[in-house]
Amino acid sequence: MSEFRFKRFCIDNTASALKVGTDSVLLGSLMSITGEERRLLDIGTGTGVVAIMAAQRLADAGAAYPEITAIEIDAPSAEEAERNFKGCPWSHMLSARHCALQDFRSLGEFDLIFSNPPYFDESLRNPDPRESRARHTESLSYREVLAFASEKLAPQGRVAMILPAESETAVRRCAAGFDLNTSRVVRIRTTQKKPARRIVVEFTRTRSTPELQELTIQDGTAFTEEYRRIAGAFLLYL
Repeated sequence: MSEFRFKRFCIDNTASALKVGTDSVLLGSLMSITGEERRLLDIGTGTGVVAIMAAQRLADAGAAYPEITAIEIDAPSAEEAERNFKGCPWSHMLSARHCALQDFRSLGEFDLIFSNPPYFDESLRNPDPRESRARHTESLSYREVLAFASEKLAPQGRVAMILPAESETAVRRCAAGFDLNTSRVVRIRTTQKKPARRIVVEFTRTRSTPELQELTIQDGTAFTEEYRRIAGAFLLYL
């Protein structure tokens, strides 16, 4: 069994096409959660780690009866996510469904939609078809997430994704095409001397001046205080 241990829960990685990685931890730590969210949707949940991080944050914020639905196209990953949900302290908030976003049907709207979508378009395909589908946009793209959100996002809701930094302009233009407005961008670099490699970007239906932030993960061989503050509630080594 392959496990990734967090401070308050454990993720079984054995069956999932993609394992727990830094992108998931960043999205789960950085996306805006107020405690007022009631219905949340995780698109492409994988191991379920971001959904569980959201549940921990909601519980710590004193949220009342939130429901987090996690969907996943890969059957073994969806089954593993459900097992991880049942084994965590917030299992009453969480449920996993095996389906593609294109086939997902739900009554009502969501207060928060979040996703760590695949983002490789032209890179060499992995010989493992499950991992290739999990990594490449042929199975899910930010465009599909935004299109879904344009129909199912609550009036005051938010969409949050983590993506390569170089996709910022394109994803913001795409969102505008669906009448979704950029509300927050966190540009993430490994060290101060390197350019940003990832962004956590959020969209809403309401117009506002986007909040622009930066996060540096490491200072030399040590983690920065900012990263410790953001992810310290989750990672054992922080």
